[in-house]
Amino acid sequence: MRQQLPRVLLLALGCLLLLNLFQAYFTGLLYDEAYYWYYAQNPAWGYFDHPPMVAWMIWAGIQVFPGELGVRLLSCLAGTGTLLLLWRLTDHPAKNKHPWPLLLWLVSIVLMHAYGFLSLPDTPLLFFTALFLWTYRRFLQAPSRWFLLLGLVMAALMYSKYHAALVILFTLASNPRLLRNPWAWAAVGISLVAYAPHLYWLFDHDFVSVRYHLFERPNQPYNFTKFTAGYLVNLLALFGLTFPWVYLALFRFRPADRFEKALQYLAWGVLLFFLISSFQRRVQTQWLIVTCIPLALIVGQALARQPGWSKWIKRAAIANLVVLGWLRLGLAYPPLFPVYFEAHGNKAWVVRLSEVAGDAEVVFENSYRLASMYGFYSGRPSFSLNNVYYRKNQYSIDGSEAWMQGRKVLFIPKVATSGERSYTDARGRLRYGNIMDPFTSYRQLRAQILPEAPAPQDGTYTFSLINPYPEPVPLDSLRFGIALLDAYKEVQKVQPITPEGPIPTGLLNPGDTLRFTFRKPASGQDTRYLRAVVSKKGFNWGLNGIPQKIAE
Repeated sequence: MRQQLPRVLLLALGCLLLLNLFQAYFTGLLYDEAYYWYYAQNPAWGYFDHPPMVAWMIWAGIQVFPGELGVRLLSCLAGTGTLLLLWRLTDHPAKNKHPWPLLLWLVSIVLMHAYGFLSLPDTPLLFFTALFLWTYRRFLQAPSRWFLLLGLVMAALMYSKYHAALVILFTLASNPRLLRNPWAWAAVGISLVAYAPHLYWLFDHDFVSVRYHLFERPNQPYNFTKFTAGYLVNLLALFGLTFPWVYLALFRFRPADRFEKALQYLAWGVLLFFLISSFQRRVQTQWLIVTCIPLALIVGQALARQPGWSKWIKRAAIANLVVLGWLRLGLAYPPLFPVYFEAHGNKAWVVRLSEVAGDAEVVFENSYRLASMYGFYSGRPSFSLNNVYYRKNQYSIDGSEAWMQGRKVLFIPKVATSGERSYTDARGRLRYGNIMDPFTSYRQLRAQILPEAPAPQDGTYTFSLINPYPEPVPLDSLRFGIALLDAYKEVQKVQPITPEGPIPTGLLNPGDTLRFTFRKPASGQDTRYLRAVVSKKGFNWGLNGIPQKIAE
């Protein structure tokens, strides 16, 4: 017979849910939350940076409530659901009679607070990881009864964040016999069918997310302090003052069955995967968040098997909660927060900028963050005009540029010391902009350097330009250039190029291709990639081509 949940647990979860709902209502959006709210304005099967689960959750929430609460409504529910699943999954024989040690431990996990109400991809990732483990445990006992749910949960995991693949792969690594289990293959088939719409979206968009994350994303030279040492600091940040007991419990953990072996493989697998990654790039704290689920359960087991730990875990957990309570209050009430934080002051600067813009729409240079935040608090469309010194994002592939074409806009450069109009941002800095009427940009033009390899002996390349717009593009309004990138795909400089032979003039009709030859500009010793770039005169160079490795 299933044991009833202890009343103190239900009361604690209810209070935490109310706290998260109040926090969601009174705390300004983070910039990434505003960006995902922008996703949700056009529900789809995929987006430039992430799969669509976070956008779906936001879309559902804003159908119920407006403003910040609507954006975060389902995240609050998911955060509470994650804790409930962790309670159910923890094998602690005394947890119902003596719930406080386990309860204090679970609610003290640092990032469980942030992802208990914030609408970020990691929030559904945490929830569906916990649900995956809950389902997997039952699948091990009765595969024929649970394979359908297991397949759907795996798909939901992958719809949350691409890092979810680690959860599935390390679980499989812990139990290779799954490869001989027909019910496991049936679960995989169901997950692929459920995930097929996103796979088709990727195919239909030329695998833009995969290409960006794996091949186009700039990096930096290895720096021990930023990369590996930063990774180690992130390990502490995941759990705050309870971290010594967390990692000691992991070192001492000896799995008793296949489910506990999955917890061990998942915890160690994620930690080691990103340790290795730290030798190549900077590891962000949220990339490690998924390991909180198996580690929460491993510490829960340790509390049951080593009762002497309880007093130390409780003391560290209470200290965590005191610090977290102060920080959470400071999020909603900035005077209590020790430093400026991105959730503070955004509504005020948007109001100031809206007044300055008047009847003009607002276009930001190189800032999906400002564009989406302005859109949320002003209720008016905005646009990020991305150039070669920034990166692509959702504004690079959706219809926002087309909507802005031909309109009167206030253009806010990334850096400007003067302009026709000005406003004060959230940090009190003066920002400048200029009116453009009409606004026209051609960031969707697709450019490429031909041939890619081998390098021509005479240094002559062909510049290829395709017009994807439904209207002609005047060629005399364009500039052509080659961006020189180092081994980490950081821009060294952009060299304007001049076509050999007649300079292209006239109109480039929809779907047509322009080709002309040019001599490769002199590159620096560290140049490893070239990128074809185009700009409408008056703007900076765009992100029209992809980085193309120089043939050796």
